[in-house]
Amino acid sequence: MPKLTVIIPTFNEEAYLEDALFSVSFADEIIIIDSFSTDKTPEVAKRYATKFLQRKFDNFSNQKNFALKEATGDWVLFVDADERVTHSLEAEILESIENPKHAGYVINFPHFYMNRFLYHHSDDVLRLVKREGAHFTGTVHEKLHCNGSVGKLQNKMLHFTYKGLRNYINKKESYAWFQAENLFEKNKKTTWFHLVFKPGYRFFSSYIIKGGFRDGIPGLTVAAVNAYGVFQRYVKLLLLQKGMR
Repeated sequence: MPKLTVIIPTFNEEAYLEDALFSVSFADEIIIIDSFSTDKTPEVAKRYATKFLQRKFDNFSNQKNFALKEATGDWVLFVDADERVTHSLEAEILESIENPKHAGYVINFPHFYMNRFLYHHSDDVLRLVKREGAHFTGTVHEKLHCNGSVGKLQNKMLHFTYKGLRNYINKKESYAWFQAENLFEKNKKTTWFHLVFKPGYRFFSSYIIKGGFRDGIPGLTVAAVNAYGVFQRYVKLLLLQKGMR
């Protein structure tokens, strides 16, 4: 049976981490890559993890690539502290790595918000890969690469990403700065197109095209905050251009 490593990046996740660790206890190796948490995250992690690593955060790709170098499993599954592997997904993962048809597998993530899962606001993300040749690129919305074809698992990963409206907006604000700095380094400029059309299209895509309206008020809220995050990205880029951060 091929060996499986789970990698979990953390920063101040004491409220969520233990449940995540329980959900991946079937793995042969669990690696925590922590960004020097100031809460009890290290204490929780050390009780369950095979390896507890700490590294000063610079970007998401570098954190995960650092942990990848420490992995010893044939396959690697990336899980965030606010995500949970269900028993059905566990069984499918183990079957997929024992009889692989691909070098990597995408998993669907319905988001949990306002006490319900938003099945029309979900993401398909590559999270399970053969370790050899796997690596991340990008700074904010990092992208995982693998050597070979990619399939999709049928069972879903539960994602408790939205810890309340204030937390959700703060997360968007934080991501917006990372994205703006990345664009600034590439000498990109903010235009009226970015400030008006792109946020509007993000709302339309989330609420209409993806069917967020079927998720009721939670779907409307998520679409609105996502549009706000896009708007903030280009406002912050404009501030960087004017040296006004």
